[in-house]
Amino acid sequence: MWKKSKYAELGIDWGKFYKNVFTLVFPMALQNLINVGVTAADVVMLGKVGEKVLSGASLAGQVQFVMVLFLFGLTSGATVLTAQYWGKGDKTTIEKILGLGMKAAVIVTAIFTVAALVIPELLMRIFTSDTVVIAEGMKYLRIVAFSYVLMGITQVYLYIMRSVERVIVATVVYLMSLICNVILNAIFIFGLFGCPALGIQGAALGTLISRILELVLVFGYARLFNKEIKFRFCYFMHTDSQLVKDFLIYAIPVVMNEVLWGLGTAANTAVLGHMGSAAVAANSVAQVARQLATVVSFGLSSATAIYLGKTIGEKRMEHAKAYAQKFAVLSIILGVAGGVLILVLSPLVTGFLVLSATAKRYLRFMFFVMSYFVIGQAFNTTMVVGTFRSGGDTRFGLILDMSTMWGGSILFGFLAAFVFKWSVPVVYMILMSDEIIKIPITWWRYKSYKWLKDVTREMV
Repeated sequence: MWKKSKYAELGIDWGKFYKNVFTLVFPMALQNLINVGVTAADVVMLGKVGEKVLSGASLAGQVQFVMVLFLFGLTSGATVLTAQYWGKGDKTTIEKILGLGMKAAVIVTAIFTVAALVIPELLMRIFTSDTVVIAEGMKYLRIVAFSYVLMGITQVYLYIMRSVERVIVATVVYLMSLICNVILNAIFIFGLFGCPALGIQGAALGTLISRILELVLVFGYARLFNKEIKFRFCYFMHTDSQLVKDFLIYAIPVVMNEVLWGLGTAANTAVLGHMGSAAVAANSVAQVARQLATVVSFGLSSATAIYLGKTIGEKRMEHAKAYAQKFAVLSIILGVAGGVLILVLSPLVTGFLVLSATAKRYLRFMFFVMSYFVIGQAFNTTMVVGTFRSGGDTRFGLILDMSTMWGGSILFGFLAAFVFKWSVPVVYMILMSDEIIKIPITWWRYKSYKWLKDVTREMV
């Protein structure tokens, strides 16, 4: 552990540190909250339409969820490089990274768009065998698929801007998108102001229009206000071979990590999906509650990656160690706060939604599990996504998730559900055990300081 004398030797102004950190955390937490708000709006409004409709939208959303994980992997890999080059002051290389990341995002989202339009039924059958839920999910996919490429372009640009400490623009863009989405959802789902009631298709249409708005706002910001880091089409078409190599070295493990984690989450949903629509509906609500409870801690993980990456790029390694310890403590505090929030929300949510008695019983237990799950997730995410990736240590998270999720919680959850035929609450508790298993392993990696590396080059 660090001693006070060590802090004194480094001459760190901790007041300034916390001010700078929370200047990054709060806008990104608000962005996460806004993104959760979009999902929550769908859950609340479609929950009023019916359990099958809610389940259909929730399971169809898993396709986008997996796609977003690809995007998050790409942008996180780009962040490893961008934050350190930002600390180094190399803006030209950052523009090249932006062009490279944009190209990768367009390719990935185009693939998901084609899949959602051509084989929507097959995608839905991965998650459920309920024919009514499948039919509702297909309606949703055939509309929302057209938003995928737009979403990819927007997300890469905004994440690169976050990496260079331009965090407010994403907050404004996502806030405007949320307002648009909620209003349009209400109009299209329930048929307000003379519009036909479109149900689940209305939710998809509202999402599509909101994504179009996001792209327009991003284009306007890039064209009119951003004079420092520009998107250059030449870097989109032609990229530096050495930079591509660096990008792949750090991005591919992150992409694989995020996709495996996402597929693991989707596998959890699929296991519950084959245990009945009540389990699916309860889980969809519980996941929204989890996202709500972790918006600040996820914002902290992003701030950690940016702040430590910039510090490492400035060659201040001892400062990076001191900062990393503070981020670890903050993650635990925020995780506990999130767990308390879930316990407070539990009776309010179960009393508000129109769910069957079985679904409500499942939901109350799932909220209890989530109350301790989010503490582990806050710590692990801050360490793996924030601290380790800031120093280019992108492979550890991949190994960690492969072992604890696929070799642990998912495997035993599958056996519990389909071999031993245990109840939904027991299966759910096993499926959500991975974040607790990770804690001691993550702590050991943090204390080794093997993650602390400068990954920049003198000239790209």
